[in-house]
Amino acid sequence: MSDAAADRAYDPSDPWLRQAQTFPELTAEQIDRIAAFGTVEDLPAGTILVRRGDRAVDFRVVLEGAIEIVDEGTDHRAEVLTVHGPGQFAGELDLFNNRAVLVGARTGADSRILRVPRRAFRRMLDSEPDIGEIITRAFILRRVGLMLHAQSGVLLIGSPHDAEMLRIERFLARNGYPHRVIDSDRDPDAEGFTQCLSLGHGDLPAVILPGGEALRNPATPDLADRLGLTEDFDPARVHDVAVVGAGPAGLAAAVYAASEGLDTIVIEALAPGGQAGTSSRIENYLGFPTGISGQALAGRAQVQAQKFGARLAISRKVVKLDCAETPYCLELEGGARVAARAVVIATGARYRRLDVPDYERFEGCGIHYAATWLEGNLCANEEVVVVGGGNSAGQAAIFLSQHARHVHILVRGPGLAATMSDYLIQRIDASAHISLHPHTEIVALAGDRYLEQVTWRDRQSGAEEMRAIGNLFVMIGASPNTEWLDGCVALDRGGFVYTGQDGNGIALTSPYTTERAGIFAVGDVRAGSTKRVASGVGEGSVVVSAIHAWLAETHE
Repeated sequence: MSDAAADRAYDPSDPWLRQAQTFPELTAEQIDRIAAFGTVEDLPAGTILVRRGDRAVDFRVVLEGAIEIVDEGTDHRAEVLTVHGPGQFAGELDLFNNRAVLVGARTGADSRILRVPRRAFRRMLDSEPDIGEIITRAFILRRVGLMLHAQSGVLLIGSPHDAEMLRIERFLARNGYPHRVIDSDRDPDAEGFTQCLSLGHGDLPAVILPGGEALRNPATPDLADRLGLTEDFDPARVHDVAVVGAGPAGLAAAVYAASEGLDTIVIEALAPGGQAGTSSRIENYLGFPTGISGQALAGRAQVQAQKFGARLAISRKVVKLDCAETPYCLELEGGARVAARAVVIATGARYRRLDVPDYERFEGCGIHYAATWLEGNLCANEEVVVVGGGNSAGQAAIFLSQHARHVHILVRGPGLAATMSDYLIQRIDASAHISLHPHTEIVALAGDRYLEQVTWRDRQSGAEEMRAIGNLFVMIGASPNTEWLDGCVALDRGGFVYTGQDGNGIALTSPYTTERAGIFAVGDVRAGSTKRVASGVGEGSVVVSAIHAWLAETHE
């Protein structure tokens, strides 16, 4: 914890100020149990233990002396973030995967360190669940702290109205990567940064890496590679199961498959969470009486899956499924290939676009399909429009009403009762900052570089109204992400995956089995599924029993 953090008033949401949980001290008895999995090293002061960017680092506990955790900033200066003393341990979430670590570590004095190799660390977590709980909680809080204070991350410079800027910022935020944003339109520091780095307007948005290198409007896969978020694929390795899509259904399948000993890989085109990950708050999910954001739910599920040994490959879109023979082969964007004995289709669905002139021109420049804190900041003290009558639209409207001056909900039907949960309807009715416009549709969009005006029409009276609105949230319908299946499984007219029966209408062994043995579908992408987070989680967990049966059959 830096001195600046220590000087702030107590904030219970700040992990840096929750010492007992974020930087716990293990008891002598707990350390003795950990010692069975590692070895003790005596090291002089200043010994480098970990450098930023290293992968597959080991777990370390301080027995005597100290470990300094170091942040190498974009200004070339190394800052000591915190110092672990006797009984404390180093590390954060990247110890659960093979990604590049965010911070360095060195001995702050002559020290005695208990070092647990990576493989033994995983065994220790399984064998000592009480210790595993302490470590996992601390790792999560440490990443939250790095995100909250934009430490050990990157610098992002650009205009908040730029579609490419929003693309990069959303990618960083949804993947839990620390970053600081400089608004090139308004921030007084922006000109100094761009001049120092020789960045012109055409170079923005730019990502500044630790060490000062500038990536000029990088493509998402390239950015993921440079940040060390991606992992190498072994073309000779055959996984037991490949889960395509890391929404609630896909993550649930990964958690249950990995926890039951299956060699599991999850392949995700962007970031964990799927469509649910864009929800600001889900309040009717079992076990969370005060609600939870979709991103927080996905983040916890991701950690859970990785703790059990599942691999998560992000920013790698599957472009084709080769189903001619088993093991099945998934071809990824960029040419990499992943082989698996079983495949779970969990690619979900995306919101449909409006049929309005100039619509595509304003996507990312005023038109949004998510309502998180990032979009909320764009709407401060402005009027906004939400199109849609489902729960996602209701959650978005309520969340945005805390930031925007006023929220207009537009629906083509007579109201919300048939499509939205009652608790959301009651909150919308009670809010003075939300107006519902039934029988209404958008007919025109206008603006120069970004959206500036929205016109809607009352479908009954024909009356039109134009408003100065720069942010439009579209949350209607669902289009399945199934283009990559290339005829391997049967789809309905809407493009959703048929499951539960073969081409002759005969029931299959599982409601999640497609007509092609060993290929399953769960969640929103499945024809006939209930489009709810809890339903997707249930399907993802239950499908694992069918996967076990298939693997047992093929190994006989």
